[in-house]
Amino acid sequence: MAVTSIWPIKGRVDKVINYARNPEKTHDKERLSELHEIEGVVEYAADEMKTEKRAYVTCLNLHSEETAAQENYIGEIRSQNDRDAQESGRRKRAFVLTFGCQQNEADSEKLRGLAKRMGYDLTDRADDADLIAVNTCAIREHAEKRALSIVGQYKHLKEKNPNLVIAVCGCMTAQAHRCEQLKKSYPYVDIVFGTASIHRFPEFVAGRLGGGKRRFCPAEEKNAVAEGLPIERESDYRAWVSIMYGCNNFCSYCIVPYVRGRERSRTPEAVCDEVRGLVAKGYREITLLGQNVNSYGKDLGIGYDFADLLAEMDRIEGDYVLRFMTSHPKDASRKLIDVMASSRHVAHQFHLPMQAGSDRILKRMNRHYDTAQYLATVDYLREKIPDVTLTSDIIVGFPGETEEDFAGTLEMLRRVRFDMLYSFIYSPRKGTPAAEMPDQIPREVQGERFDRLLALQNGIGAEKNAAEVGQVRRVLCDGVSKNDPALCSGRTDGYKIVFFAADPADAGKFIDVRIDRADAYALYGTKV
Repeated sequence: MAVTSIWPIKGRVDKVINYARNPEKTHDKERLSELHEIEGVVEYAADEMKTEKRAYVTCLNLHSEETAAQENYIGEIRSQNDRDAQESGRRKRAFVLTFGCQQNEADSEKLRGLAKRMGYDLTDRADDADLIAVNTCAIREHAEKRALSIVGQYKHLKEKNPNLVIAVCGCMTAQAHRCEQLKKSYPYVDIVFGTASIHRFPEFVAGRLGGGKRRFCPAEEKNAVAEGLPIERESDYRAWVSIMYGCNNFCSYCIVPYVRGRERSRTPEAVCDEVRGLVAKGYREITLLGQNVNSYGKDLGIGYDFADLLAEMDRIEGDYVLRFMTSHPKDASRKLIDVMASSRHVAHQFHLPMQAGSDRILKRMNRHYDTAQYLATVDYLREKIPDVTLTSDIIVGFPGETEEDFAGTLEMLRRVRFDMLYSFIYSPRKGTPAAEMPDQIPREVQGERFDRLLALQNGIGAEKNAAEVGQVRRVLCDGVSKNDPALCSGRTDGYKIVFFAADPADAGKFIDVRIDRADAYALYGTKV
């Protein structure tokens, strides 16, 4: 049988086959033999000796059995590292550098966990490392250039230590042109892989240590969910928990669906087990991650959504707070808001990216909502949760944005009055529809509009924060501030940053703080 191409398959084909073969479910016995033929096709395509597109079949769902296949590679590397340590008196070290969002941070925690399992000690210095992994971001071109610049600086480390293994991974590497650039212009880079192949990190490292060729952009398992990976968390009281991966929205400016694949959800059991374990270990803040958490569960086909997941996790006993990001306005349901309002542990904070205050621009962005729908969601949110902290994202200078369109964005800021705003000047991303749109806005116009937006939001933020003065807020302390050793910093339930007199023993604890003063960016108070 000749297989020229295996296309991505949505869903679990094995479940369909098993269901149909069940005599209690399927009565057409004459057709059952055909299912064996389907199984044969799946098994054939999954054989890497028969087709290189193995990923698109085996990745219908990756569970512990797939990640367990990496244990052999982990064992080989660890044994060699143990032997080398005995001979040299020094353990090999691994360094992981992260660019980008919270999802990238969560991915890097898995990379560190895998490195530790392979027998590497972790270091925060690249020049002290025997294994370097640079986890990249592709949201804006600036992030890509920064990552490439730093990778360029590692050339001298490779010259100094020829046995150094350098890996570049993450969203940037899923773009063919960046992968080719790394291959041609960075000959000292050993391994390049995307976000969906993190579980194969030991395999790639083992291959290179064993004298194998440089590895570039292996087949991406973009429909996969890999469970059971070790996680080396940076904090012992704040934790990231990915509940889903990928995105189906295809906003015209966004590269994420192209580099992270389509939406796929972890099972409720897997997510709740992870959260339950974190609570048992004393974690105080758990943030649920996804490109669009409001789409959680749609691909599972079990009639279970994000609101159901939140409600189930809220029943876990303990002293902790649940957060989530990011939400898409088109999927922010009243059911979700109702669950938040009645919960014991879900923070009264909602990040709801608006992106623009013009219906015409929202349509060009392919956002699938208008300003009226957005305002209706905000009104319901504030009706049910009066003390909610509302934050948002705004893109300034999107292609075709007129002064009238931008005036609509400013008016939405005045109407909604966000507590905090994350605003960005539009950055074209190669491969997205927006990058090819006419009427690209000149940089100087973008900058001038950005300054006006920032000035307006600073005034609103200052007024919102001023209303906090005199209130006592429960704050999760992050320890002594890096900028001022006389102060500790922490976050309120609404995720507003608070500074108060330093006590290193408060790190990782909930502290009651009376707010004494405020500015546009922070609150300042006294422990009570």
